[in-house]
Amino acid sequence: MTDKESFIRFLVECNALKFGEFQLKSGRIAPYFINTGMFDTGRKITHLGTHYAKAVHRHFSNGFDGIYGPAYKGIPLCVSTAMAMADMGHDTGYVFNRKEAKTYADKSSTVGMALDGDTRLILVDDVITSGKAIRESLEVLKTSGNPKVKGIVISVDRQEKGTTEKNALTEVAQTLGIPIFAIVTLADITAFLHNQEINGQVILDDAMMEKIKTYLAQYGSA
Repeated sequence: MTDKESFIRFLVECNALKFGEFQLKSGRIAPYFINTGMFDTGRKITHLGTHYAKAVHRHFSNGFDGIYGPAYKGIPLCVSTAMAMADMGHDTGYVFNRKEAKTYADKSSTVGMALDGDTRLILVDDVITSGKAIRESLEVLKTSGNPKVKGIVISVDRQEKGTTEKNALTEVAQTLGIPIFAIVTLADITAFLHNQEINGQVILDDAMMEKIKTYLAQYGSA
């Protein structure tokens, strides 16, 4: 089993990948949904961090100093990724932002490694739709030493249009001037799961596959 197939199976077994009918923040009614909040045990978050670390290393090697995760979901992501990176021989820092400013003691807007203009960060997050959360993170970092964000790694590329006809990830990457990589794409997921049994159950049958195709005909963008 490849790393991608292993990650897809992991998403299913943790119930982080679901098929059905889900209203997204954008208002779209999607036949699939990814929720990395389902990685709620030590074993699961450790496993998740390993997948992120492999993706970070694959795309950026050791050309960075730390892992940044936007609060709140990005906090366990950046910590577990940094831990996995250490296990792989690259002891990197980690940092995340505060949602609310402190008015006492340490009043900085971030928690973790020290940041300055020479610090190189990789940002990790679950999924990207409009890129709003990413932009907010970049604004926080500008006032926290203004480190360089060298790249972004997310779990799944939904392969949907953003505000234009372009893939949302491509759109955000071009707007920000920062490369974005996903551990897997929706195409990877459907290719592996279509009529495939996971623990004795087929979760992506022909009927659901047709719903996905119909949805992508309207909103899809490779």
